[in-house]
Amino acid sequence: MGSCKAALRATAPIALGVTVLTGLMLMMYALLGFFRLPVLWGAIAGTGLALLNFFLMALSAGTAADKAQNQDVKGGQAVMQLSYLFRLVVLFALLVVCVKLFGFDPLASVLPVVFVRPVITVYELFLKKGEKIQ
Repeated sequence: MGSCKAALRATAPIALGVTVLTGLMLMMYALLGFFRLPVLWGAIAGTGLALLNFFLMALSAGTAADKAQNQDVKGGQAVMQLSYLFRLVVLFALLVVCVKLFGFDPLASVLPVVFVRPVITVYELFLKKGEKIQ
């Protein structure tokens, strides 16, 4: 349960940043006159999937770190590699389902996933020297 709490703690600031950027994206859609219900649903789905992906990555990183502490470095590397591949395939499949089956806006669905990396970069700029994302 400790790794779940650590993953939630790491995900919280990323969730805030991605939600803010998604809100700004929706405002841009509205200002440009392209805001429709499929855009809103795509933004919600994309944000949810992006945050779930980050949370699962944080969980697998915790598991890999535990394995490395127990002198099983290869096992930790395998956990991270399999987790990455699995998360990438599932994320892609779910985004395709959202766009093709439910008719969500493709750009509004994908952009929140892209927002994660810039949010992490900005968050790391504000961390104190030597401090790491938990």
